[in-house]
Amino acid sequence: MRIGIFFLVIAYVLSQFYRAFLAVMTPVLSTDLGATTQDLSRASGLWFIIFALMQLPVGWALDHLGPRRLAATLLAVGGGGGAAMFAMATTPGHIQIAMMLIGVGCSPVLMASYYIFARMYAPAVFATLAGAVIGIGALGNIAGSLPMAWAVEVLGWRETMWGLAGVTVIVALAVLATVKDPPSAHGGDTPKGSVLDLLKMPALWAILPLMFVNYTAPAGLRGLWAGPFLKDVYGLDASGIGAVTLVMGLSMVIGNFAYGPLDRVFKTRKWVIFTGNILAVACVFALWAAPQGGLVATTALLAAIGLFGSSFPMIVAHSRSFFPPHLVGRGVTLINMFGIGGVGIFQFASASVFAGAQAGASGPAAPYQTVFLFFAVPTLIGCLLYLFSTDRLD
Repeated sequence: MRIGIFFLVIAYVLSQFYRAFLAVMTPVLSTDLGATTQDLSRASGLWFIIFALMQLPVGWALDHLGPRRLAATLLAVGGGGGAAMFAMATTPGHIQIAMMLIGVGCSPVLMASYYIFARMYAPAVFATLAGAVIGIGALGNIAGSLPMAWAVEVLGWRETMWGLAGVTVIVALAVLATVKDPPSAHGGDTPKGSVLDLLKMPALWAILPLMFVNYTAPAGLRGLWAGPFLKDVYGLDASGIGAVTLVMGLSMVIGNFAYGPLDRVFKTRKWVIFTGNILAVACVFALWAAPQGGLVATTALLAAIGLFGSSFPMIVAHSRSFFPPHLVGRGVTLINMFGIGGVGIFQFASASVFAGAQAGASGPAAPYQTVFLFFAVPTLIGCLLYLFSTDRLD
């Protein structure tokens, strides 16, 4: 199983890459295809929305079919096929369709590893294992920054995407060959249940709002808005954008590893999650208040948002502690649907927010300030609602 987990983690590296690489592609796609910031924002948002919508069927399939064939098939067909379509794109619409296909392909890979952890490991170590997967997977986030910018400049963006399509299919075949499905929890005497049973659990009602908004700013800024913001406000090219987003990506790697053991260090999940998210929100508000505070300060704020906003696996662990064994697959995918769905909805809607703010903008930074505020206020509300949650470590 260890080699299988290894390849699932590699698949998740690709998933992290595909959700983040558009930021450094902004200049070249604008030149070659006439893609606007709004086009790419919608493309990024569609990736997250499709990814989120896939979580319900993925959850059912994990509980009933197992992770091996599910992750391998969707990654090869959706991920590899979507990357190939991206390489052949001639309009912004093709980019959006390609991103939707890639979202389908990436949708099962993280939850496949989480399902295995939940079924085969003690609940006390779930947060650490979950954080480690996201931490290692965030190397894809890093690859989607400066390394991607270099590849596009040296090889060309179409050639780079063809190479990624091939790598994606190879990883999918490795998953198929090495992953072993855990024993099924659906024996003859196993209780029946559905996602509706999970939604009826009061313990989740204060967690789900924060899950819906907690990743919107880190993913939205790293995945897209940092690119045009740095280009328009600070005049950076693809390499400069890549360097700044590399720093943010590294901070997200550190954050995911750091969050993992903190629940056992401080004997609480609730207050670790709340403190981290409040600090992340404070940094987004600071970026809104001083968008032209200098490149060093802006880079530091983006890095801090990535660091403190990496509580995603800890929130999954907090939620997972309330799931019955026979609903673990649907439980973790439900939580993931809220988290990724929130990013998709906010990313898609932020294109309209940005366009509306441009009309009466007094300078290049003003529309981006509106986008930052659009991310910050709902996350603050999610933090306040989370105060009503029940702390739980087992």
